[in-house]
Amino acid sequence: MLSIKDFSEMCRLSPQTLRFYHAEGLLVPAEVDEQTGYRGYDFAQLETAMTVMALRGTGMSVKLVRRALDEPDAAAGLLEEHVGELLLKRAAEDDAVATARELLVARPEVRRSAVPGATVLTALAPDPSGPAAGPEDDVWGPTMAAVTATADELTALARARGARVAGPAWASMARETARERERFRSEQGPLWRVALPVDGLPAGPVDASAEVRDFEPREEVSVFLPGALSMAKYGTALSLLVSHPVDGMFGDLASPRLILRGTGVETALRLLDVSDSPDDDDDADDGGGDGEAVPA
Repeated sequence: MLSIKDFSEMCRLSPQTLRFYHAEGLLVPAEVDEQTGYRGYDFAQLETAMTVMALRGTGMSVKLVRRALDEPDAAAGLLEEHVGELLLKRAAEDDAVATARELLVARPEVRRSAVPGATVLTALAPDPSGPAAGPEDDVWGPTMAAVTATADELTALARARGARVAGPAWASMARETARERERFRSEQGPLWRVALPVDGLPAGPVDASAEVRDFEPREEVSVFLPGALSMAKYGTALSLLVSHPVDGMFGDLASPRLILRGTGVETALRLLDVSDSPDDDDDADDGGGDGEAVPA
């Protein structure tokens, strides 16, 4: 029988940690003297200590480690589930590091451009309503996941039909139908329409959910922010765009485009003449509500 001091030295766990693991049911001593409270450990418990140390070293919680010890047949699966969560966290941290580096090197720059007309393959993204992936993501985590998945589907569909992808996909607020306009005004937020520039597809429906439309030329101001979109980044982009001076024109907040650039999102606003300022009627847009992709 090993004293807590000897067991501590052999497994490299402090007596305080051993007492904590005893209280949590992770590493219960082989015997405890009822009068003195001294703990005694078997040599065989060194293997348990090693396992606890390994699992705790991965960042697993005490509760999860205890479950792995209590359910040995499920332990491997619990570890893999934990590893999956770690990879997601590391990816988010890597994204945050990359974003911080870019933002510290140079302030985001607003640019003005004349965007040519194009043929686009377009479809509604699935309803993004759902739980936030994290406190910073709020609505943007589910929204951008739905938008990105739809862009990938449109890319695959275009290539399957022999078309050439002519540029990055983008998303804009859908406001064509009564349902879409109702969602736009609701607390749930808008549905999003994804558009992919393509060459080689005729106008009209492609399948039950996608169709080919014309994107009308426009002038825009846009700003690129690296990394995953968040409410803070979206708000920053809009602030930079609306405060950017353009003589006789203003950025239309009713029709932003979120352009997927691979390493981040470029937010773009159509420029309108001050004299052509639209009213608040959602139907007063120039292309079925989102102001960018209109039926051919």
